[in-house]
Amino acid sequence: MRMGRFGMSSSALALLAIAAPALGQSEGVFSLGRIEQVTVTGAASTPAIGETKLENDQLTAFNALTLDKALEMVPGVSTSITGGTRNEQLFFVRGFDRFQTPLFVDGIRVYLPADNRLDIGFFTTANLAQVQVEKGYVSVLSGPGALGGAINLVTRKPTKEYEADARIGLTAGNELGYNGYNASVYLGHAESLYYVSASGTLTKTDQFRMSDDFSGTTTQAKGDRNNSSSRNYSLNLKAGYTPNASDEYSISYTGQWGRKEAPYSVADTLASQRNWTWPYWNVQNVYFLSNTALSDAAYVKSKVFYSSFLNGLYSYDDASFTAQTLPKSFRSLYSDYAYGANLETGYSFGGVDTFKLSGFYRHDSHTEWQIIYKPAFTEPKQTSVEDTWSIAAENRFNIAEKLTLVAGLSYDYRHLLKAEDYNDPTTAGATGSFAHYPVHDGSALNVQGELIYALADGGNLHASISDRARFPTLFDRFSTKFGTTISNAALETERAINYEIGGADTFYGIHVEGAVFYSRVTKAIANVPILFCDTTSTAAKKTCTSGGVAGVSTTTTQTQNVGAGDYTGFELSASGDITDTLFAGLSYGYVDRALNAQGPANPALTTGYHLTGMPNSNLFAYLAWTPVKDLTLRPSIQTDSNRWSTNTAGTLYYKTGSFFLTNFQAEYQFTDNLGLSLGVKNLFDVNYTVTYGYPSEGRNYFFNLRVKS
Repeated sequence: MRMGRFGMSSSALALLAIAAPALGQSEGVFSLGRIEQVTVTGAASTPAIGETKLENDQLTAFNALTLDKALEMVPGVSTSITGGTRNEQLFFVRGFDRFQTPLFVDGIRVYLPADNRLDIGFFTTANLAQVQVEKGYVSVLSGPGALGGAINLVTRKPTKEYEADARIGLTAGNELGYNGYNASVYLGHAESLYYVSASGTLTKTDQFRMSDDFSGTTTQAKGDRNNSSSRNYSLNLKAGYTPNASDEYSISYTGQWGRKEAPYSVADTLASQRNWTWPYWNVQNVYFLSNTALSDAAYVKSKVFYSSFLNGLYSYDDASFTAQTLPKSFRSLYSDYAYGANLETGYSFGGVDTFKLSGFYRHDSHTEWQIIYKPAFTEPKQTSVEDTWSIAAENRFNIAEKLTLVAGLSYDYRHLLKAEDYNDPTTAGATGSFAHYPVHDGSALNVQGELIYALADGGNLHASISDRARFPTLFDRFSTKFGTTISNAALETERAINYEIGGADTFYGIHVEGAVFYSRVTKAIANVPILFCDTTSTAAKKTCTSGGVAGVSTTTTQTQNVGAGDYTGFELSASGDITDTLFAGLSYGYVDRALNAQGPANPALTTGYHLTGMPNSNLFAYLAWTPVKDLTLRPSIQTDSNRWSTNTAGTLYYKTGSFFLTNFQAEYQFTDNLGLSLGVKNLFDVNYTVTYGYPSEGRNYFFNLRVKS
């Protein structure tokens, strides 16, 4: 059998359809959990425009145990880390970051109302059927906030009477020293009228080892990276009722529990660094999803959910992480919850015109408090509450046999009920005081349209425009960032207009896809220097007035809507059978970002200001060779261009340097139910970094065993 015959699982980029015989067909996809997509013909099984799908076996093939590793394979998407004490795994979709690109689990958004600082390194992949990556054009039916893209983690659904899948693996450093392990299990049962499933995953890293070319500094010796441990657990439970071929009703529970440490910068002194750990980062969701056919032409879908988020951040006196006695030591605690619903209905008028309408509501409650140790004090709990509504309509009109127009319109509204903070006491025995921020509401109109011309065999030509907005978080509006900035309660929505022209087709067995895109960002949200009249200053000489009160003109920072920016780029991919035993895939993405973040009345930005975190270009390519039955050899390469990064103080900008990584994996299927994979990443032990002061992992190995029914 030729490798390409297993089907192209990604509508956007067929290169990610890992097609070696050692990989089976995709596991059951929980279709109720998929977010809306724009397809070539309108049927769910046809290729979608602007979407890449990663299937479960593809994630396994490249040992992508967590979401950050999975997204490295998607063109137009790049990953990075914050560095510093937060040590968060980041992603960018065509230049848009985690605040502008919502993350969903089974169509339920994972949103942290305080700051939405999602760390995708906490999200494991073994229990997923599929990762949907939407780029540029995201249907308004999916809900508010998708400025430049969306990512949806779709869980598995059983399709057989009995299903089982168990995996265990080990990871090792450059000299085969133990780094950590991973394990997962999936159990499912399906009958004609119902299904049930349970799955759990665990990834544990004790440390990672840097390249042998890293020479060491006063804060980090050669070898294993200090404070680099992490641990992630996940659980998914699902039960569904399928009374007929069209209707489905399902209730699910997903839980994600994580903890991590934060390595020090190798460029800063030990005394200047923060000693932070994250003992828990927990997200849980309970949700009911349904689809009901009202007739052959009409349907109604529903999503009802309850979510919770618990998070702890502990700061210690020194690098021993044992004592909390100094003013810089604290325990910061979050306890959040959300509930809401989404209702969608649609009607097809004779197969020529299909109209869909959806309504969305979400209630978010964020509660935080802090324990400080000098002076010893525990804050009272502070709560911020807001509601978000959205109403959206989408119409699909078949202009001609092969020509389709899709148009969408939505209106989003956010109502802030209250926003609280607390001013800590500065002396022992004193009490602090509550701060009640002024409340401001926000609204946004979103408009989009796409013209699609269908080619043979699922190919297409398309052109789209999507004008979307996203609301600022509580952090954007009110955080003082440890006293280094001032709040901005009236911060407005950020907006982007995304333009795209692209197409896909197959030539002589090689599937080729490409797109050219341009995004115009307006009212961009960024923290910038400003002149501020400090009316609390005790200086004798006053230089300004604010609200009739004399003060001293001071330079500080504030999060503002700073102006406009331009994101321009293109993507290209190709994949297919080279011979009967050799399959190849390649993708390339280029994005150039420019942002005018200088307010006319504000002080100058830091010299050499740049947008940071992502490269201009990245390339991913692989071969899948099956020299003998049941054995697959899979070499791959990944290369990123330079990216800008800053020092810890944010006062200097550096280029981190480009890198070229080589990886290799061998898989052997002993039977249909038992397989073993061995591999090495960063084969040539390249010493590289994606964030200034934070070296990446050197050569590392993995060993995985999989048993399935």
